[in-house]
Amino acid sequence: MKIKKSLKDNGGTYSFLFEIFPYLLLVSVIYIFVKSQGVIITLLDISPDYDLAKYIFLIEGNSVSMFQAFSNPLLTYVSSFVYIFGFSFLLIFTFVVFILTRQVRALQEYSIAVTIIYIVAFPFYLFTPVKVTGYTLPNVSPLLYNLSPIIYNGLRSVDPFFDNCFPSLHAALSFLAMLFIVFRTDLKRVKVVAVTITLAIQFTIFYLGIHWISDFIGGIILAVLSYYVATRYHDRIVSKFDITFNRNH
Repeated sequence: MKIKKSLKDNGGTYSFLFEIFPYLLLVSVIYIFVKSQGVIITLLDISPDYDLAKYIFLIEGNSVSMFQAFSNPLLTYVSSFVYIFGFSFLLIFTFVVFILTRQVRALQEYSIAVTIIYIVAFPFYLFTPVKVTGYTLPNVSPLLYNLSPIIYNGLRSVDPFFDNCFPSLHAALSFLAMLFIVFRTDLKRVKVVAVTITLAIQFTIFYLGIHWISDFIGGIILAVLSYYVATRYHDRIVSKFDITFNRNH
């Protein structure tokens, strides 16, 4: 009886992994593609136009500077930790939660939504880049980039020109993860953690001298639309995706 149960459990595990693997692979491929921005810009010989930041400044003015009115070293270190590690933790944590609870549909929806965010945001970064506020506004300092050469070089490897501002991926992806945790799980403590980290991330994108208010708004709108598309049209997307994946394998 134990042997039969073990075989049944293993079969269920293999089936579960097979269902989620294509979507984890999709997110991984899209992530690598987006993070190859510097190579793509060089290959396509793209010459970014930075005039957009000037227009944003005409609308927002120096409003972001208020977040640095009470800056201090401790807050900068904590904010930097949240921006770098808290953000990554939240995104991966959301995948892990759905994997451990074996919520195939939720994980598929989350993967689809993350992919949509990357696909929509990437053309903006290539063709309509916006410099970070720390290198644009006179009263805002690039606190994160000035913190350490290691951090500076590490961030530059994924954002070569420090102009991946609109829409904010930190705002979009963290808010998306929070939406899925809040509306796709019944884990109260996990919800509290997700909401807390998400709110903290939104503060850091302004305080550290990275994003504009419009970047934040664009990111939130993108997160909501991606969540809606992924959950509303899940069955249709999955059926087409599975057919394509199975055909190629």
